[in-house]
Amino acid sequence: MSTTTVSQLDEVKTGAWDGGRSPFEIEYGKIMMWFFLLSDAFTFSAFLIYYGAQRFSKMSWPDPDEVFQSIPGIADHGYPLVFVGIMTFILILSSVTMVLAVEAGHRMAKKEVVIWMIFTIIGGLTFLGCQAGEWSHLHHEGYWWGSIPSFYSGVDVIGATQFANLFFTITGFHGFHVFSGVLINIIILLMTVFNVFQKRGSYLMVEKVGLYWHFVDLVWVFVFTFFYLV
Repeated sequence: MSTTTVSQLDEVKTGAWDGGRSPFEIEYGKIMMWFFLLSDAFTFSAFLIYYGAQRFSKMSWPDPDEVFQSIPGIADHGYPLVFVGIMTFILILSSVTMVLAVEAGHRMAKKEVVIWMIFTIIGGLTFLGCQAGEWSHLHHEGYWWGSIPSFYSGVDVIGATQFANLFFTITGFHGFHVFSGVLINIIILLMTVFNVFQKRGSYLMVEKVGLYWHFVDLVWVFVFTFFYLV
């Protein structure tokens, strides 16, 4: 075997071929974040699988178009899924701003990281505010853990009660993740402002937090599908 060929094989093994890196050369903290997200995905999957099992085992189930047809503070009826559509758009938009923050971090552009992190935090807080408004409206109508509006009767009571219990549990669990993400983003923003990452020479922490934030957004897509569309 020629010297050139041996050299090329060595480069492939070490990840140096064409300036690339070995796929196994991943930073420890990022690997741990992926492990955490994987375990969290199992938790959400268990919740949603249970919801699906209850949804299709009951003789009746609340119609999402009837339950979610209000825009809190604006209209009580006649706008099915409009409000949750706005919530979903806001959360997805915050994921876009997080991508831009990570990209700016790769370029060591501190000011851009600060700007995009602020927009991401605003998006998260707005989503939480919308969720609080939706919860308040549903509670006013009679939905809560173990509680449903009085117009349900007969076999409808069982399905409606399960729907209320699971809705507040799962969306509340997701909301807690969003709230945690906002707090972490605020910490990362402050660290950016005080030049912590500039001194380290890397904005890797922004990327790690970005992974968590994208996961929260992705989970919401499934929660939205199960509760509001199915």
